[in-house]
Amino acid sequence: MPGHSIAVVRQEAPGGESSAGHRPARSAEEALRELRRTSILHVDMDAFFVSVELRTRPELRGKPVIVGFPADRSVVLSASYEARATGVKSAMPMSIAMRRCPSAVVINPRHTLYYEVSAQLMEIFGSITDLVEPLSVDEAFLDVRGAIRRLGAPLDIGHLIRRKVQSELGITASVGIAGTKFVAKIASTRCKPDGILQIDAEDTLSYLHSLPVSALWGVGGKTGEVLARMGIRTVADVAATPLSSLKKVLGASGEHVHRLSMGVDPRPVTPTRIEKSIGAEETFSVDTADDGLLHRELLRLSHRTASRLRSSGMLARTVALKIRYADFSTVSRSRTVHTPVDSAQLIYQVAVQLLESLGPRSMSVRLVGVRAEQLEPAGQTSMQLSLDRRDDNWRAAEQALDRVSQRFGSKTLLPARLLEPGKPASDA
Repeated sequence: MPGHSIAVVRQEAPGGESSAGHRPARSAEEALRELRRTSILHVDMDAFFVSVELRTRPELRGKPVIVGFPADRSVVLSASYEARATGVKSAMPMSIAMRRCPSAVVINPRHTLYYEVSAQLMEIFGSITDLVEPLSVDEAFLDVRGAIRRLGAPLDIGHLIRRKVQSELGITASVGIAGTKFVAKIASTRCKPDGILQIDAEDTLSYLHSLPVSALWGVGGKTGEVLARMGIRTVADVAATPLSSLKKVLGASGEHVHRLSMGVDPRPVTPTRIEKSIGAEETFSVDTADDGLLHRELLRLSHRTASRLRSSGMLARTVALKIRYADFSTVSRSRTVHTPVDSAQLIYQVAVQLLESLGPRSMSVRLVGVRAEQLEPAGQTSMQLSLDRRDDNWRAAEQALDRVSQRFGSKTLLPARLLEPGKPASDA
């Protein structure tokens, strides 16, 4: 239930006893080594976009809330747990979500705000340990081995993170603690929302083997059906199945699934991971062949992409265009620019050139997207500006837009062309 504080597979009682019985006295170094065996945390926000919105709309707490554009071809970006109880899920078409939960309050997304809160969240993680591996805007793996002497046991650190996220950001987090990334991720999922779950190293196998096979990474609906036909329904069943049999029905992924069933996941927490691309795309409410509408949407997406680049402190050397036609066929084109960019106007110019390079279109367009690729930190890159400073002027104007949007909301100021009708219905 929401607000539960802790569930631990094995927790020591006062005097050194635990559910496993009496433990012999250990030296400080032995105790420290044991703590470090369970030092990986997976921290995941609870219904992140919704939680951020509820900070300024507390009257909606306890009610079904959906973040997404209210249109048939839009999708759910985030749903409160009250909405999820009716069957609403992320990435579900809004039309289906509203049929399942007609009483839901729908809030238009504010991506600039979410990225701002995400940056604050990563700062909190960075204050705990240097070993932080972001997975998305609202979740990350942390290796806290080096913080144990300073901050206490991993369980204490998990509680500390949850308190800091609540007090500084006004949202809640769930924390899974284990000896591997895979098991830590399972733990955070199993204690949602607003919980903390530690799975000690010696209890990992018994815990994993109690779970359904769908808990394993890589086992989706189709794979689950294949395994069920073999009588495999739990993780314990997978572990007990000969590897050769799994590889025969699952191919190369059979070895991966078997390894996870035994709790084997040697991957370290990798803090040097840099986002490979930043972008945005829109699905039109009605398929369009209107070049004017496509150009306006490319401008809107270029501004959204450039804003995310600047908020991330990144520049892009490649701009990519994505077009999906009415028959769902998809075409992508990209171009590497002479100098890295974070300006919407420059991204837009390349996107329009890529659109024109496709030539006459044989059918109408369902979706259009813009993506910035080959990213690099802005502080490590010099930008070559045009002699008349036009590029510099565009960047200064867009940075001013960033400051206004952060203070008053993302739709306070827009380029004049974007005030025209024809905005698509969904955001991805």
